[in-house]
Amino acid sequence: MKQSIIRNARIVAANEEFSGTVCVQDGMIQSVDRGDTSLPDAQDWGGDWLIPGLVELHTDNLEKHLVPRPGVMWNAHSAMMVHDAQCAAAGITTVLDSVVIGDLDAGGARTQTQHTSIAALHQCRNEGLMRVEHLLHLRCEVSAPDILEAFNQYADDVLLKLVSVMDHTPGQRQWRDLKSYRRYSERNGSYTDAEFDAMIAERRADQQAYALPHRQVIVKASRERNIPLASHDDTLLSDVELAIAEGVAISEFPTTVAAAQAARDAGLAIVMGGPNMVKGGSHSGNVSAAELAQHDLMDIFSSDYVPSSLLMATFMLGQLDGWSLPKAVRTVTRNAALAIGLRDRGEVANGLRADLLRVRMTQVGTPMVLETWLAGQRAH
Repeated sequence: MKQSIIRNARIVAANEEFSGTVCVQDGMIQSVDRGDTSLPDAQDWGGDWLIPGLVELHTDNLEKHLVPRPGVMWNAHSAMMVHDAQCAAAGITTVLDSVVIGDLDAGGARTQTQHTSIAALHQCRNEGLMRVEHLLHLRCEVSAPDILEAFNQYADDVLLKLVSVMDHTPGQRQWRDLKSYRRYSERNGSYTDAEFDAMIAERRADQQAYALPHRQVIVKASRERNIPLASHDDTLLSDVELAIAEGVAISEFPTTVAAAQAARDAGLAIVMGGPNMVKGGSHSGNVSAAELAQHDLMDIFSSDYVPSSLLMATFMLGQLDGWSLPKAVRTVTRNAALAIGLRDRGEVANGLRADLLRVRMTQVGTPMVLETWLAGQRAH
């Protein structure tokens, strides 16, 4: 019976902060108490914050290691292990690795990495190599001609906890601004005007042919399996109305206040990006996370493409009017866990899994993870 006692910690509970003591036994939180303890084997955290381990629903971080440079495909197992280490160092104890299936670029990098990354996820888990818990989020590009073949291959994967339906066709949703889309698409090489126009025409033709029927199949199959569904980049009220009709539970990265308000009115959980909060706005020119937070139209942060942004965004959010640190912490812990049906984590409370972080504020005002615990064991 393994026991650990943490004392002199600034505990961030669901609705309050207090100085206290936490007892962990056999990987579970046995007790949470105010005040100190005189037990000689207790670990003194010196007033550092003790918060729940972070729960990440949507991260593209693995992709950066799979394709570190344009045209370079890295070993998937090596990429997975480095990604895992970054998650642990960032305080993420539960991570849904977001794998894009269906590639708008025929033969593009995602076509080449989607299968190897999922295989590496399973193999590294099975060998006990992971520092934190990894699960699967399938990001389904519904306008891609090849999406259904890949989706059907993984729809019954035991690690699958979330399916999102997305459409990155330029001219709508995230990429309403074609100038922003061109800047983004040219990050790996420029297009002539003729080449860019031809690409736009091809993408729009694929959308017309595939987006709706593919979306219908994926939504139906996910609902039959009781897999939570997320919409992506809702912009217009009609986007949210479609999501509601489909039984979607999560609105990822709405691009306008109007779409976020409609999602809130319908009871959808609203996800925004941590980098958006840290940088002060969207890289594609859409609504900022801070603006939605000021309207109380945000429930969950995702680190998106920077794992360390989760903790930074949380502490920034806790400083906004109408917010507190406990409320902000819920956006990266309990709210995210409950959105995908995980009820055994996400809070410093008796009977929950001891996924815990030790956090200290640096002299320059950046929160840093000193320790990451997964089920009572040090992961970082």
